[in-house]
Amino acid sequence: MFGRSAGWTVGLLLLAMAGAARAAVIQVKIEQLAFTPPQVSAHVGDTIEWMNADFVAHTATARNGAWDLMIPPNATKSIVVKAEGAVDYYCKFHPNMTGRIAVEK
Repeated sequence: MFGRSAGWTVGLLLLAMAGAARAAVIQVKIEQLAFTPPQVSAHVGDTIEWMNADFVAHTATARNGAWDLMIPPNATKSIVVKAEGAVDYYCKFHPNMTGRIAVEK
């Protein structure tokens, strides 16, 4: 019914979809002027989601300059992890609030 190239195309598409299905959403809660948990592990392609349960705004700002999210009270912001390695981050408004994302392939 389908040619060999169509079979390969469908196979590659299924592999790509399986890779996307493995991506996780990792949640970090902001509460009482702290990131909880302060350290998370992720894989390239995962989403890190910060949920601000505090009554004041915060940021999640990568020390390496990769991203800088403004997170108002009762809001959620996220990034998709693009590269492996450790990324330290902090809140620009409350520099004592720190976190770390350890990213593997």
